[in-house]
Amino acid sequence: MAILSDLDLLNYIRSGRLLIEPFEESTVRENGVDLRIGGTIARMKNIGRPLDTRNDNVEDFYTIESGSSFIINPREHVLLHTKEYIKLPIDLMGFVNLRSSYARVGLSIPPTIIDANFEGQLTIELVGGDFPVKLYENDRFIHVVFAKLTSPVEKPYRGKYQGQRGIRLPSFK
Repeated sequence: MAILSDLDLLNYIRSGRLLIEPFEESTVRENGVDLRIGGTIARMKNIGRPLDTRNDNVEDFYTIESGSSFIINPREHVLLHTKEYIKLPIDLMGFVNLRSSYARVGLSIPPTIIDANFEGQLTIELVGGDFPVKLYENDRFIHVVFAKLTSPVEKPYRGKYQGQRGIRLPSFK
């Protein structure tokens, strides 16, 4: 596996092998691409009973909000999506990192990898820190480091969790 440089990334994007829409060349950095906050979040809510993962509609436990800014409360879990729609070829994968400016104010995301052959907007779980933080649509919030695999993925994931029930945020496309 080899990490792509900014020149490699621009080559993948310009050739159409890596699709990022909308694309701004200024988001390409020395070892990856910054992605921006979309205009919709899913905020978890407590409805006073446990979520039955086999029988409940998980959307009953979330409130979908749209806007140009969002307050993330202490230790709150929200789902954010990227403004960008991406499509990876069969020979690339991505490692998702929260930008350090957000980590320094206590926000965090779980380890996240974008599989080869992924197509869509990324939905990222964001966890609040010790104090409320205001986030703005279109701000760069994650950095994706792309790696070229030594061989293409022969068996892209098509397991039992493909298309599982879950929160679907309104998409860019």
